[in-house]
Amino acid sequence: MLRTAEITAELTGAITGDNFHNLHWSSRLEFSVDCFVCERIGRTQVYECGAERALCSGSRGFQSHYTAGRITAYDTTTGAERLALRALVDFWWAPFRDARDDKPAMAPTSHPWVRLHLGTYCPEAKEAGKDSMQTNLVRPYELRCPHCEFLIATDVAAPAIRLLN
Repeated sequence: MLRTAEITAELTGAITGDNFHNLHWSSRLEFSVDCFVCERIGRTQVYECGAERALCSGSRGFQSHYTAGRITAYDTTTGAERLALRALVDFWWAPFRDARDDKPAMAPTSHPWVRLHLGTYCPEAKEAGKDSMQTNLVRPYELRCPHCEFLIATDVAAPAIRLLN
């Protein structure tokens, strides 16, 4: 059955203005989903905007593989002191028991997890940078420029995951 999850996140700080670092959300995210293809629970699946399918990490003895999933909406909002993201992720889910642990699959999973990727550009070093935030980081989490150590933004709350159907 087709399931849809809404993923939201927000960063605060001096997003625009002095020492602008062009902080932006990357078009890629990683989401923990129980995978009916390899019949394993809690698999990290990689989603990319515009891709027709997701990539499941697989498990020991089972290679990574494509699975039915995609980002169906990806909206960002940028303000002077706020950068927000709302993504809708569609994925196929079917009931099964884990091939190794014999636990039942759940939708989205018994321990939802997401990693969101970010990009920056340091005006001082004239270099691009990358960072990410995920649900299991200690908060507040400070995103600093890897080149000049400028505090770009703060992640106060974990990204939210809400199953819509």
